[in-house]
Amino acid sequence: MLLVDATALWGDELYSVGKSFQPSFSRLMAMLREDTHPPAYYTLLWLWGHLVGQNPISLRLLSWLAYVAGGLVMVCQAMVLGEKRPQVAVIAALLVFCSPYPIRFAIEGKSYALLVLLLSLAWWWRRSAHPIAYGITAALVGLTHFYGLFLVLAAAAWDGWQRRWSMSTAALIGALPALAWMAYAADYLFSSRAGSWIGPPDYALFEEILARGLGLWPLPKLALILALLVVLRRWGGLHRLPWPKLDLLDRSGLVPSLLMVIGVVAVSFVKPMAFSRYFVVLVPAVVPVVAVQIGGLDLNRVGRCCSLLVLGLLLASWWGPGFAELDPVAGGAREQDQFRLISQRTSGLVERYSPRSRLLNLSDRMEEVMGRIPKDPVPWGNRHALERRLAMPPLPRELWLASSGPLPKLTRKMQPMQEQVEREGYTCRDRSGDLSYARLLQCQSAARVLR
Repeated sequence: MLLVDATALWGDELYSVGKSFQPSFSRLMAMLREDTHPPAYYTLLWLWGHLVGQNPISLRLLSWLAYVAGGLVMVCQAMVLGEKRPQVAVIAALLVFCSPYPIRFAIEGKSYALLVLLLSLAWWWRRSAHPIAYGITAALVGLTHFYGLFLVLAAAAWDGWQRRWSMSTAALIGALPALAWMAYAADYLFSSRAGSWIGPPDYALFEEILARGLGLWPLPKLALILALLVVLRRWGGLHRLPWPKLDLLDRSGLVPSLLMVIGVVAVSFVKPMAFSRYFVVLVPAVVPVVAVQIGGLDLNRVGRCCSLLVLGLLLASWWGPGFAELDPVAGGAREQDQFRLISQRTSGLVERYSPRSRLLNLSDRMEEVMGRIPKDPVPWGNRHALERRLAMPPLPRELWLASSGPLPKLTRKMQPMQEQVEREGYTCRDRSGDLSYARLLQCQSAARVLR
């Protein structure tokens, strides 16, 4: 909770601001029709913003509240599946509230935390065999993220295969609103623009998913876990390694989750849609299963000591690097973006241009609301605005160019704008200073430089 406003809003969060913090609901729907994601989260965020205010804190607070609620549901689910053993609840709580991967999404202005909450509730109602509550929750899941829709369809197929007709029918009916939205937004969703940043599946995707779940050096950590299992078998009192029972995998929702992963990866070889961040949908099913399996181990003193040692090593390597990007002392960068610092350092300047002008204007808007920059900042212009300005005499004596993101990418996108102003006789100096993921150029006319 203390980290909600510790770091700057990064690009995707600023897009959430641009989509949801609209003055009217009709504007919101028009915006979402040209978006990759379904409308439930952004509609809720629009209502939330009108209720508590449209600012960075309210943006991330909604996600924080959703994740806390979802985490409690996951712990309760693990308790039920683990026959109410206390150690299962403790392990589930550690996995839910002490792991960087899901917690990062708990303080991010995106739909993932809400998706985790809704999926946790869906698996709860599915295990409890309440088709009406399950169907309603499934509908909300599908309308929050299309991976949620794919998961609901996978669950419907699996439950139908198991002849659980009421649960299968509930899931299919729940999928209808999201399918209707897909038809409504089909012009965009089935165009080449949708998901254009996602590449086909490869080893890098697999490694990135492991890194998000296990932190840095995921393969050595897997080797360490395998070594621990060998030690436990020989000296730790682990007589056999119990594989999860099919009933546990089924009731937790892990079987439908794995079916969804197989389907998404297979389709992605034709139409890429496998993206590592989206696999957060697995968390509500994986956490209870892992907690039940670990909580069911009967180890001797040596086994418990070795397990605690390995757990300590994993947490030490997991916790620090996992949250390093959320440390405000490190400059407030997140996902290699520093829009906040650019907004603050160019506050009060007039001639400002960027290849990511929309995001910088949204950043200015949020910084203005928070009182960190003066009111009514002059809007940023894009490359076309810069071309028009340079064609309109008299030319300004000073221009500022800026962008944020991974340095190679932002340098490549800023280069044409820099070359454009230099052809007009400007000299550009780098004023980035300590900015790690941003570039700020002060471009002065030749007459001013001579002075």
